[in-house]
Amino acid sequence: MTFPLYTDVALARDLPEYRLRRGDLLRLVEHHVAPDGEEGYSAEVLGAKGQTLAVVAVAAKAVEALRDDEILSVRAIAV
Repeated sequence: MTFPLYTDVALARDLPEYRLRRGDLLRLVEHHVAPDGEEGYSAEVLGAKGQTLAVVAVAAKAVEALRDDEILSVRAIAV
């Protein structure tokens, strides 16, 4: 699924290389296609106050749409 830019999405799986967990909130800021044809995004990792904590590259299959039956929670990003 391709999302419009500046859409907020959730991670569909843990990304330990970025210290991120499934369910963390991202904002998609750029769409790109790798040389092997895999689609992906540059995404802002959003903090509890809406601030950008980091910008990461994620595969399109690693993000999912937010649903109406979900709630947000907070955690400290692991160091």
